[in-house]
Amino acid sequence: MAQKTLVSFTLNGKEVDVAVEPRELLIHTLRERLLHTGPHIGCETSHCGACTVDIDGMSVKSCTMLTVQCEGASMLTIEGLEQNGTLHALQQAFHEQHGLQCGYCTPGMITRAYRLLQENPNPTEEEIRYWISGNLCRCTGYQNIVKAVQAAAQKLAAQPA
Repeated sequence: MAQKTLVSFTLNGKEVDVAVEPRELLIHTLRERLLHTGPHIGCETSHCGACTVDIDGMSVKSCTMLTVQCEGASMLTIEGLEQNGTLHALQQAFHEQHGLQCGYCTPGMITRAYRLLQENPNPTEEEIRYWISGNLCRCTGYQNIVKAVQAAAQKLAAQPA
């Protein structure tokens, strides 16, 4: 067994310290050590996007990142979007617009859409489709996912600054 390394980062607004083997993937640390099971293990090759998290303002597929690379980072998972029992506008819109069926891709899809709306608060349908193209959904056909992102963008734009 390899010697463990202590890694410290901020996860959904809370400081965490976790001892990991240097080769441990972030998805396994999140799910197995920190019990944040929102990011899903899908393909383990970065193709499906079910494991997408937001790290230091970038969408990252956590199945291809080592936990030790996260030292000092600020990380957001699907669990961190909900605040004080209130769903984020994206989470609510995915529910209202039927943007999910089985739900397996949904955490990664919403996390990716969150980053899109941070960088482009009013995306076109074409821009949404481009941004989510690295996140695969086998159930929905994407139309309601796009509608959900559009609805969330409108709701967020209407909120007072």
